[in-house]
Amino acid sequence: MISSFIVTGFLGAGKTTFMINAVRDYFKDRKVAIIVNEIGDVGVDGKILQNVYSNVLELPEGCICCSLQSEFEKGVYEILEKYNPDFLFVETSGASNPFPIMLSLQNIGSLLEAVICLVDAKNFRSYKSNETFRYQIGSSNIIVINKADLVSQEELKLVEEELKAIKKEYNLKDFLTNEEFFKNFKIYVSSYGKVESGLFEHTYPIKDLPNLPEQLANVNHLKESNIGEYIVFLEKELSYEDLDKSLKNLPANVYRVKGIVKLKDFDTYMVLNYVFGYTELSPIENYSGKSFLVFIGENIRKENVFAL
Repeated sequence: MISSFIVTGFLGAGKTTFMINAVRDYFKDRKVAIIVNEIGDVGVDGKILQNVYSNVLELPEGCICCSLQSEFEKGVYEILEKYNPDFLFVETSGASNPFPIMLSLQNIGSLLEAVICLVDAKNFRSYKSNETFRYQIGSSNIIVINKADLVSQEELKLVEEELKAIKKEYNLKDFLTNEEFFKNFKIYVSSYGKVESGLFEHTYPIKDLPNLPEQLANVNHLKESNIGEYIVFLEKELSYEDLDKSLKNLPANVYRVKGIVKLKDFDTYMVLNYVFGYTELSPIENYSGKSFLVFIGENIRKENVFAL
């Protein structure tokens, strides 16, 4: 029986960074398959990973990474048959409830070690009322408050208290017995997606999933929620100033922007991450595709998303 971890969390919480750090720091001697399941037609995280390494990557630590756009269970079976990994790490879309993936992993006979929900401490108040996010908290038994370095200790404490209240309200319950499914859960604090080893040493394996209401049990995790995307392919190089100005003028319903761009006066392509008004750029080597940006939010209309 293969063991697996699900990494969930709302848009821009730092799931990919957390997952790769965890595998490299604590699973060096094990063969791990990383599965990225993203919103929309252009899988940005998968594309970044593919171009940094390869379509299916084997890191020096023995890690395999695939971006799945096909049927989930079929894709996992193929990975298991081809690579025989020791562990699976599955990153869910930031706009989806992780429960259907939990069901899929149970269906294939995997022991689900933990569902880990990443929370963006800096932008928590921008999305804490979102129903998808609340169900992500409710479906997790480990919560990681990430980007702790960007807030004060007082704010961090307030975030933790609010998360406990959300967990209590949205915790998975058996539809027939009304019994809470996760009787134990733990909260960790993280900066730059790095956590202590204890997170993986003291997990609460999930064995038998509860009976759930139909609206949760029958969700297709490959379908988008009410959050959508709009993709822009850039035919010319931009200046940093033009890019920054356009991002600052985005409408409030755009929560997340990510992509790969070639900027004037920069030697390499840059990975762009924009989360609720905060922008970060980092270089990417060996990328040979087009520049593109993916805008993610609610009720996105292409005519008012991005103009250059």
